Amino acid sequence: MTVDLAFDEQELLPAVAQDADSGDVLMLAYVNREALEATRETGYAHYYSRSREELWKKGASSGHLQEVEEVRVDCDGDALLYVVDQAGGACHTGYDTCFHRTIDGEVVGDQVFDPDDVYDD
Repeated sequence: MTVDLAFDEQELLPAVAQDADSGDVLMLAYVNREALEATRETGYAHYYSRSREELWKKGASSGHLQEVEEVRVDCDGDALLYVVDQAGGACHTGYDTCFHRTIDGEVVGDQVFDPDDVYDD
């Protein structure tokens, strides 16, 4: 059985990545149908970049891949949860999770890599 998905007017769904072991929320990104299909076919998280307007495989440039154990759908069919095994940090700023700061700016996460060593700018 396949669940009906409620893509928005841009044909996107928000997708939350959650660490399969710790349960930590790692990041939020968006998927289109192509990204979801690539994720299901390869077993690795693919997303759609709204700023670059292109498909991207998480970790393709950093090596910090997300192997997807399960894709879950919320009750309304308008959001996804990727339960993943995260290699390295999930955040492009070098932190283990994109949610590494409180609303007051306090850093509560761990920086696990130096982005200057990983990304070519």
